[in-house]
Amino acid sequence: MRDFDEPDEDELSVTAPKTWATGAPAVVHALKYALGQTSPKRTALTLLNINQAKGFDCPGCAWPEPAPGKRHLNEYCENGAKHISDEATSRRVTADFFRQYSVDELSRKSDYWLNQQGRLTEPMVLREGATHYEPIGWDEALDLLADELHALDRPDEALFYTSGRLANEPAFLLQLFARAFGTNNLPDCSNMCHESSGSALNETLGIGKGSVSLDDIYDADLVFVVGQNPGTNHPRMLTALEETKRRGGHVVAVNPLPEAGLLRFKHPQKARGVIGRGTQIADEFLQIRPGGDLALFQALNLLLLEAEDKEPGTVLDRGFIEEHTTGYDAFAEHIRRTAWDDVLEATGLGRDQIERVHDRVLESRSVIVCWAMGLTQHKHGVPTIREVVNFLLLRGNIGRPGAGVCPVRGHSNVQGDRTMGIWERMPQPFLDRLGHEFRFTAPTAHGLDSVDSIRAMRDGRAKVFVGVAGNFVRATPDSDVTERALRNCSLTAHISTKLNRSHAVCGRTALILPTLGRSDRDVQASGEQFMTVEDSMSEVHATRGRLAPASPHLLSEVSIISRLARRVLGSEPDIPWEDFEADYDLVRDRISRVVEGFDDFNERVRRPGGFRLPNPVNSRVFRTPTSRAVFTVNDFTMLQAPKGHLVLQTLRSHDQWNTIPYAMDDRYRGIKGGRRVVLVNKADLADLGLEDGSVVDLVSVWSDGSERRAADFRIVAYPTPPGSAAAYYPETNVLVPLDSVADISNTPTSKAVIVRLERPEERGPA
Repeated sequence: MRDFDEPDEDELSVTAPKTWATGAPAVVHALKYALGQTSPKRTALTLLNINQAKGFDCPGCAWPEPAPGKRHLNEYCENGAKHISDEATSRRVTADFFRQYSVDELSRKSDYWLNQQGRLTEPMVLREGATHYEPIGWDEALDLLADELHALDRPDEALFYTSGRLANEPAFLLQLFARAFGTNNLPDCSNMCHESSGSALNETLGIGKGSVSLDDIYDADLVFVVGQNPGTNHPRMLTALEETKRRGGHVVAVNPLPEAGLLRFKHPQKARGVIGRGTQIADEFLQIRPGGDLALFQALNLLLLEAEDKEPGTVLDRGFIEEHTTGYDAFAEHIRRTAWDDVLEATGLGRDQIERVHDRVLESRSVIVCWAMGLTQHKHGVPTIREVVNFLLLRGNIGRPGAGVCPVRGHSNVQGDRTMGIWERMPQPFLDRLGHEFRFTAPTAHGLDSVDSIRAMRDGRAKVFVGVAGNFVRATPDSDVTERALRNCSLTAHISTKLNRSHAVCGRTALILPTLGRSDRDVQASGEQFMTVEDSMSEVHATRGRLAPASPHLLSEVSIISRLARRVLGSEPDIPWEDFEADYDLVRDRISRVVEGFDDFNERVRRPGGFRLPNPVNSRVFRTPTSRAVFTVNDFTMLQAPKGHLVLQTLRSHDQWNTIPYAMDDRYRGIKGGRRVVLVNKADLADLGLEDGSVVDLVSVWSDGSERRAADFRIVAYPTPPGSAAAYYPETNVLVPLDSVADISNTPTSKAVIVRLERPEERGPA
């Protein structure tokens, strides 16, 4: 068994942040990581099949691939290569490993160490009162889980959580099983990231998805990239933005931190990216204060109204507004009361900067706004995105080429899972079609999202937690509360490929059920299978594993869900679970009759590149109560920290995917060898009487008087906006209370944490 030393934060070193991203260093780092995980032959097989039409979809981000024939042989980014190499690793976690390490010992290991142990290889059980996991057969494991579900007083005491790694077919079966069992408790990772996007877009446009394609990005005159760091989180987006620039378009970046990829991009597959200076991506960089985006778009909307006043009929798309929208008059009356002093204080920008961007908007016939967590994870996240929609509606930048809304999803099939029914509040027409297809009445009461699921476990209202993919403990806020909640369950079960922190936070009984990865070959009774995913732009395509599975004891997620469902439901309702396990085409046949837009699913998805789901917005059809797009009135909000405090945003490092770090570095920000760092503006350090390199505790303070502490973070002087700071999650999740959530969407407010920096010697008693 191979062991790994825990990283030593004392070895942390800091250099100046990078001013460009990717290039040859990205290739070197990707290959170094891949070859550290497995053999050269396996690395080559993996990298040559990732994101190819007959290969497997990258299990990383949800950025789409170009059409077949236009894809590069190496259609992946540095982080995608690391992510798939992490899954394709030759390292294995066996029964011997669990005999060596108790659950208590595992709970004290770092996220990095746990992930580096390798792939899980056989089912394991932690029996009540035991200290170590031990092997268990598949039949016994699934019988145990089924017995716990049968013992519940009511179905709503069970929770079925997923992350975006789950493909469409198992996602559809999971929600079918949960609803046939009698509950809509289907929390997912989207609850904690883009739920604010879905809430805002459903209200204003009638569909909770983006409206643009890759071709729209290429052909846009102007692309806003707001609250997003493509160079780390969606690196292939930089390739698309480079094409925007090469076709004459422009890019405006709006973000609290200067991100290397948005400053300059060196395309590693082009000569100009290896030996040249690369491409300047952002024509304008607005270094906004955290939470100031609502004020920014209200100011831009005010400037558009004033420009129309000066030259009537030349600025706003009056025809579009009158024919396709409602609520304009109330919106315009509200926006005209916008005060510039408030805007400048909330954003930290100069009026000249905002007016310069306004001039670019006036020069642009087509505009796209892209955004990610920097907008969604605020208390006013939903109003901010509604204001973005207002901005686009004013000039008709919805439902035409080169224009529209672009929420950039962070995990490969998180959008597909929602399409398949993984949502605690699926619309009634979906539930009706599901019930009709499988001859049962689906429950209609709304289920629990991720935050409410934690509350339910904490309060004893939920007793069985089933996690399908993901790392729930480290993805959620209020870490201490979350861990106590899970330990309050009678049983926790995780369907996983690799070890993570969630496996060490157990109910009275716990199961680890190892599954095939995206890159593993999946052979069932009818032969070799493929599955499907939906990317961030509604493209649905096949994904086929090419590698030998990590262990002969692994089951696919379809198999695990189908076998569990047979045990729990029996023959009522009469659902052919065994047939679904044997042949995934049969699952897709049912999806085609239940899920809108999936007609002839099996035929269409076999075409190279798959197909794109219809989006009514692109035909200017809006499924709102008025059948029109909705202008909204959004009250001005400004995030303010008390004197002596800062506004902290949590973020991830470059060498990290979601909750898992692949290394202890953040190359683009100049940080090496450690993660417990807090980035603070030099002027704020002087005001607070602190020094670069000092060690402090981060103490979050909340309106109810409560405080939370994350200890021993090293200060790094960094160009953050004055009054703000930044630090990595999941280490800082502990600072975000369970009840600090966005209005309407219930998304944790991880980008708006009020903290003070406290020297360790100032700590009170524990």
